[in-house]
Amino acid sequence: MANFPRPVLGVLMLKTAFPRLPGDVGNPQSWSCKTLYKVVEPASVASVVKSGPLPLPLLVAFIEAGLALVEEGATHITTSCGFLVTVQRALEEALPVPVVTSSLLQIPDIQAALPPGRRCGVITFDADRLGAPHLDAAGAPADTPVVGLEAGGELRRVISGDHPELDERAAEADVLAAGRALHNACPDLGAVVLECTNLPPYRAALSDALGLPVHDLVTLLHGRLGIG
Repeated sequence: MANFPRPVLGVLMLKTAFPRLPGDVGNPQSWSCKTLYKVVEPASVASVVKSGPLPLPLLVAFIEAGLALVEEGATHITTSCGFLVTVQRALEEALPVPVVTSSLLQIPDIQAALPPGRRCGVITFDADRLGAPHLDAAGAPADTPVVGLEAGGELRRVISGDHPELDERAAEADVLAAGRALHNACPDLGAVVLECTNLPPYRAALSDALGLPVHDLVTLLHGRLGIG
């Protein structure tokens, strides 16, 4: 039997200091393969979580960091923010290894697998900024239902302010509240995709609460890389 080399995952990180729990793409415990991290110094939450395209200098910084990860041995590249789906094509063209920028990329496949009349919805960090450019870049239907975290909630506060401490129970409550809001807005909801890479630690609790499958960047990459 042939021995295939184990994948080495390179993660392009925003420059943040807030806690990253197991399940978060930024926590090495989330992966069973070797993981390399590279902080993209100009990339803050505020500079990346935008409704429009990523500024060219910031895109160049992501490309340079990606190339550095490849030189260090990365065989696959991902990111720590689902809003970077808008640069999926640019990173694919610039980097010599497979790139998966965002959990949103799996929406078309999830939607296609759902029974007729059921829809895939999204929970995002900021619903005011996640819009047509992101859904279009992911190949997702333009009318995909999207709900964001509550602006005054614990998780949004900690991430936005880059605070070093997080109340995990309050953060989970924020995610469950967003899930209920999404289900109420979309009664025919059949599956959920978590855009934000800080939400996977709450995936199981959300799936139990909604009685629906919940997908995120970690589950996508586990499937792509076979590192479940």
